[in-house]
Amino acid sequence: MSTSEPNSGLERLFRETGWSLRQFAQAVNRIGTEQGTPVQYRPPSVHQWLKGGMPRESARPLILEALARRLGRPVAPAEAGFPTPEAPSASGTVDGIIDLGRQDMDPSRRSVIGSALFSVALTVPNWPDVVGRMEAVQTGGIQKIGMEDVHMVIAMTERVSDLDDQFGGRTARPMAAAFLVNTVAPYLRAQGPETARKAMMAAASDLCYLTGYMAVDEGLHGLAQQYYQKALQLAGASEDHLTFCTTLRGMSVQAVDLGHGAAAMRLADAAASASPQAGPRMRAFLAGQQAHAAAQTGNPKQALMHLRDAEAAMEKAESQSATFASYNPSSLTYHIGQVRYELGDIAGSIQALQESDKMRHRSFRRNRIRYLSILAERQLEIGHLEAACETWGQVIEIYPHVQSGQCDRSISRMHSRIHPYQKNATARALFERARAITPSSLLV
Repeated sequence: MSTSEPNSGLERLFRETGWSLRQFAQAVNRIGTEQGTPVQYRPPSVHQWLKGGMPRESARPLILEALARRLGRPVAPAEAGFPTPEAPSASGTVDGIIDLGRQDMDPSRRSVIGSALFSVALTVPNWPDVVGRMEAVQTGGIQKIGMEDVHMVIAMTERVSDLDDQFGGRTARPMAAAFLVNTVAPYLRAQGPETARKAMMAAASDLCYLTGYMAVDEGLHGLAQQYYQKALQLAGASEDHLTFCTTLRGMSVQAVDLGHGAAAMRLADAAASASPQAGPRMRAFLAGQQAHAAAQTGNPKQALMHLRDAEAAMEKAESQSATFASYNPSSLTYHIGQVRYELGDIAGSIQALQESDKMRHRSFRRNRIRYLSILAERQLEIGHLEAACETWGQVIEIYPHVQSGQCDRSISRMHSRIHPYQKNATARALFERARAITPSSLLV
């Protein structure tokens, strides 16, 4: 397919990148390899695109992602002269959840869906754009739902969340995916009172968010974004501000952990702006993430402003609500540590992370491993080898009880960082203890 004239939008973006034709092609090829679908574009292909030749549909997301990474901002299809994908219909949203969940349940498909790349070009809807978008979908099977069905979905989501906190996403996500496909999707297609239907969509939104969060734990970042997008669509359809903002904030956490500071800031700001009537705990929850993202983008003034807002809001917050989206003093102190580190205060970061761990509930094993590992790495960074070994010692006591990709990666990094110090007796003892509980695939 080709157009009758040059693609002026793509040409303008190309000039903005400062790339040569060869560099553009290489960037697209690199992202294709990341996604697990290698491509071999060369300068003549790029020249054709600029002259009006329409790239294959499979290549367009790679091109947009390459441009977004280079320019440090999202690039919409229309801006690059590409057709804009249609907005999902009601049936399309439910069908998408079923398709996504079925693939996630199938071990033979996990390597395929897991290869989808994290996108900094992801389109983030505004709250008014998603409110009420989804209408009733009539089908056979379950004929009618009520609030008792909603309560069951909420209870199941809470149980899965507890399992995730305690044992990691590898254990809990297959259950969540199966529950989405076999129970929740049919409920979304069933008839029922409007109050029950909206409440069911809100409950399904929570479950999609949680399933995406667990995909992040396994390092399946593209898959996580797909679950997050479904959560946003359902939150808008049910007018559930809380899950909409929580999901955007979760997407920001994913981005900042991957080093995409600009995308993290955009998502954190979108979450905050979509919740103008938030209570104090929610304000702290959102402002803490804004602070971390701002610090990563090199904006200390903005980071400290958001941190002050988070601290002031936390002081006003009531007792912690029993939900996986809760935010407590331990979480805020963790954000203080992250902001300090991004701003160059490593010692201050260590102090905050130590305080955060003292306040953290011991049942949150997965997060304890992650955050203690960060603490140990920073202790080693300033030369406190024995303190780092002591912290890592706590990690390896917890690790055998957790099935988590993030924890696996933390353990793998521990081995690589401690390996050069084996002449030190404390480090050597830690290394030997760690080898006994570490899968061989993770050993250096």
